[in-house]
Amino acid sequence: MAPNQDRSMLAVFGSLTAVAAFLLAAVGIIVVVNDDGSSSTSTAAAPVTVTLTEFKITPGTINMPVGGSLDVVNGGTMAHNLTVTGGPGTPDIAAGKSATLDLSKLSAGTYEVTCTIAGHAAAGMKATLVVGGSGSSSSSGSSSDMAMGSSTEPDYQAMDTAMQDGAAAYLDAFTKYGTGVPTQGRGNQLLEPVAGADGYKQINLTLSIIDWEVEPGKIVKAWAYNDQVPGPWIKVQPGDKIRVTLKNDSPMGQDIHWHGISTPFGQDGVAPLTQPMVEPGQTYTYEFTAPAEPEMGMYHPHNGGSISVVNGAYGQFQVGELPLPDGKTVSGNKLPDKINITKEMPMVLNDAGTIGLSLNGKAFPATDPIVANPGDWLKVTYHNEGLTCHPMHLHRVKQLVIAKEDWALDSPYYVDTLTVCPGERYTVLINPTADETGIWAWHCHILTHAETDKGLAYMVTALVVPPPPARGQSATPVTG
Repeated sequence: MAPNQDRSMLAVFGSLTAVAAFLLAAVGIIVVVNDDGSSSTSTAAAPVTVTLTEFKITPGTINMPVGGSLDVVNGGTMAHNLTVTGGPGTPDIAAGKSATLDLSKLSAGTYEVTCTIAGHAAAGMKATLVVGGSGSSSSSGSSSDMAMGSSTEPDYQAMDTAMQDGAAAYLDAFTKYGTGVPTQGRGNQLLEPVAGADGYKQINLTLSIIDWEVEPGKIVKAWAYNDQVPGPWIKVQPGDKIRVTLKNDSPMGQDIHWHGISTPFGQDGVAPLTQPMVEPGQTYTYEFTAPAEPEMGMYHPHNGGSISVVNGAYGQFQVGELPLPDGKTVSGNKLPDKINITKEMPMVLNDAGTIGLSLNGKAFPATDPIVANPGDWLKVTYHNEGLTCHPMHLHRVKQLVIAKEDWALDSPYYVDTLTVCPGERYTVLINPTADETGIWAWHCHILTHAETDKGLAYMVTALVVPPPPARGQSATPVTG
């Protein structure tokens, strides 16, 4: 490492150490002052504690005095928030963390509070807030008005009708358009780098906030690369010299982390450790040589990722092709000596932010069915850019897991349900047979991630396997 670079890194770490020392000193002062009761002049009531879990808000009835606040504790295993319907709320709170919700501006009255992460309220995360109460909370009462035990027969009938109507609309859209119910915008579009005279392959990415239609009629503010969610699918070859120019049209500082891709330290994309912050309106260029071996990664902001990534700023970055298990025997099944991939695609999983529970930036019924003819080989790479693990279940047709992250597996294995956790990538092969024709549900098996009282929703798509053509007819084209 060059001496200047050594000094630069030491300066960065020295600055961080000084900041840490200052914060520790400040905390010490605060502790001393708080321990000395004579120095306190606050007369505010103590916050009322509310606990969030899967999928419940405790207590079900929260009593709080006028001018009070809530200490919201996430006692679950995934991110949650607490929001007053039509009013203020906390940001998404990571598991084991807490946040204070200032409700001093609320008038006396009764309010609904929920977790607004898609699917969580429907799963039971609803409660009642009574402002002007005693400041204590009652644990009695249900936290959900959707508890199956209290549903009436007409509710079940309405749910059945909604399920049938939603599935019919989805299949009708597929018949007409070869897609899910149409929405504006489509992500994962393959971006072809432009070869320059100096031997570098140029890639241009612009990050901005756009209107994005997650599902029919639901428009959200998404953080998007090149107006896409997920961002463009970037594929380069081992050894390529890469130049990526980022233009920041977002309101906060940016960087790009090449998650899972082998880059030099200075190109890792973690401001301010490896580079300066790319301020709004600025551009920044990354230059590195792609690794010599195939790698399957993704790209996303590192600074402010808890805002931008969950709201759509992510994409697949692929170096070459991971080796296929040609000729291997898996669970007694001999694979072809040469596997020919018919269709390749990323499947990005999300569960938070404005995008919410989704596949490739869309929620059912806007998710596109995927078509594979009998005998085809479909290659799918799952990417989890969300906040919790998702068990992805494909009905009837087996998934052959061939790679985890950048590494082809020495021993591939079959699953019908594959759990993909945040930051992970799994690559699977799907090879339907003539005995597996049909429309097969493909969804996250956390059931509230795939269904509400209105029917199928969120992280649901379908694998369509058309019957083989009759003798003398041409094969059904692969679409979708």
